[in-house]
Amino acid sequence: MANPNNKNQSTDRRTKGKKQFKIVIQGGGKNPRGAMWRNFLSTILLILAVLILYSAITEGRSKNPQISISELAQNISAGEISKITVEGSKLTADYSDGVVKESKKESDIALSETLVNYGVTAEELRAVELDIKEQSGFVFWLVTLSPIILPLLFIIFFLWFLSRQVKGAGMQAFTFGQSKARMISPTDKKQRVTFKDVAGVKEAKQELLEIVDFLRNPKKFLDIGAQIPKGVILMGAPGTGKTLLARAVAGEAGVAFFSISGSEFVEMFVGVGASRVRDLFQLAKKAAPAIVFVDEIDAVGRVRGIGAGGGNDEREQTLNQILVEMDGFEPNEKVIVMAATNRPDVLDPALLRPGRFDRRVILDLPDRSDREEILNIHARKKPFAEDVDLKVIAERTPGFSGADLYSLMNEGAILAARENRTKVSQYDFIRSIEKVMLGPERKSHILSKKEKEITAYHEAGHALVASVLPYADPVHKISIVARGRAGGYTLNLPIEDRRLQSKNEFLDDIAMALGGYVAEREVFGDTTTGPSNDLQVSTAIARDMVTKYGMSPKMGPVALEGQDGKMLFGRGVPDRDYSERVSAEIDAEVSRIIKEALDRAAEVITGHRPLLDAIAQRLIEVETLEREEFENILIAGGITPKKKKDIEHQG
Repeated sequence: MANPNNKNQSTDRRTKGKKQFKIVIQGGGKNPRGAMWRNFLSTILLILAVLILYSAITEGRSKNPQISISELAQNISAGEISKITVEGSKLTADYSDGVVKESKKESDIALSETLVNYGVTAEELRAVELDIKEQSGFVFWLVTLSPIILPLLFIIFFLWFLSRQVKGAGMQAFTFGQSKARMISPTDKKQRVTFKDVAGVKEAKQELLEIVDFLRNPKKFLDIGAQIPKGVILMGAPGTGKTLLARAVAGEAGVAFFSISGSEFVEMFVGVGASRVRDLFQLAKKAAPAIVFVDEIDAVGRVRGIGAGGGNDEREQTLNQILVEMDGFEPNEKVIVMAATNRPDVLDPALLRPGRFDRRVILDLPDRSDREEILNIHARKKPFAEDVDLKVIAERTPGFSGADLYSLMNEGAILAARENRTKVSQYDFIRSIEKVMLGPERKSHILSKKEKEITAYHEAGHALVASVLPYADPVHKISIVARGRAGGYTLNLPIEDRRLQSKNEFLDDIAMALGGYVAEREVFGDTTTGPSNDLQVSTAIARDMVTKYGMSPKMGPVALEGQDGKMLFGRGVPDRDYSERVSAEIDAEVSRIIKEALDRAAEVITGHRPLLDAIAQRLIEVETLEREEFENILIAGGITPKKKKDIEHQG
């Protein structure tokens, strides 16, 4: 059971949902070795078929019966032959009764001499008409050399065919040093992207307009002695549109766009990465003005010398070559390097110094108006029903990135197509929000009557505590339908996007997260494994309050841990620079915050027990409660739902 009741938890839920939905299926391509053997066998069969056909043609070319030269001599002596036609070594005998037979003679001996040797007299030979035909040079040589030329041609064709198969494997060793960058030409209208295709990120686009202006009219800057930044690094969370924005800069400026991933520079051979960097910049200089875009540059741009993140000499050589190309011995003012990363903290300082990536553009998650603009862009080719309101969708998706919103719109269209409808409705988008956040519905996960009752009271506890506490976000939806790894969920969203979160809001979020735990304990006198994620989330929030945000009166305004710890075996390890005594005090403070939040949640649950029962019973009946129906139950129980003005007054 889970309840996305705060920013940290909802982010975690969205991450898990995406991991379950976006599965990269690999290994679906053809086996190159198997394909080579299939082509080899087909080539052998083709050659055999051609040879058999050639033999059949050459052997069956003449329909006349064949006789030996001795039999021919006997027929001449008997006076049965009227004419003999000589074509090289081939003899064609016309008999008096109209029969035509063929024979062979030795090519370097005259016919008359051969016949005399077989006993034919001069008088018998003069009685036969001899017609000697000379073969043409081309036909003669073709017939003579065909037994040699045809097999040779087949061997040459066979070797050429095998070389093509091997070219994809061993022959590629000669192209390792070449850049694998993909180029988008400024004349390619199909792949061109402009700022009109990028919604939100207004400040980032404003920063990049200078780059566009320079690429269009560099003389204006150079005449006044100004130099445009040589490198622009785009920093932001995954899915915020870094790659799309880089393509939009090239599209607006109308210049060539070379894109490559940082991991494509490094191979198993030493020196390949540096060679590819040189080749990439040579291509860009030839196509200048141009933009070189390196995605995920932290793959090669990590801090040198410490070996963190799998560092090696090859990666450092590649990074050194990038540094030289950007601000080395041959500076190029018409090639601008753009890069993207979501880990700027691990980049080498030499990469970020002035003269290289000296322009840093930060892309934040979109706010509500930006989300609405992004949804409008992704809605261009989708037929909508009359009830679709993208403003409502934007309000229900705080914390969503541009990639999340694209997935949301795509999932809505898929749901409509799956149900054989020609238009996408608002209900499709509402369902797709939950699918992107938490994963698909597990309709086969059927709860027993007891489990269903426990889940209903658990989610009702979350919703009731969130509705009573003044600083918790209002509840938008409650469901006991399993999604992803969650057996049920309570969706509470802020009325307005916020960048800052206060101590009171954190405390109410922790109490709300513990509402399900308290409800199970108070109603059933026991607890289950359902609140496990709630306990993890609430503990993490309490620890951050103590160690990062200075919200503990005992510890004071001291940052004991950084925002990003060290990485070990793919997991974050807190970077602790304090003693064991301080660690014990931190644990005590975390326990105090959790206990106080638990007491507040218990006070709400016990003080509004009839309302808790009403919410749980309604959930058991319908399984899902939307905001309007839930607020009606609250009003009937004597609680006024939160409005926008109430939130503003509390802030």
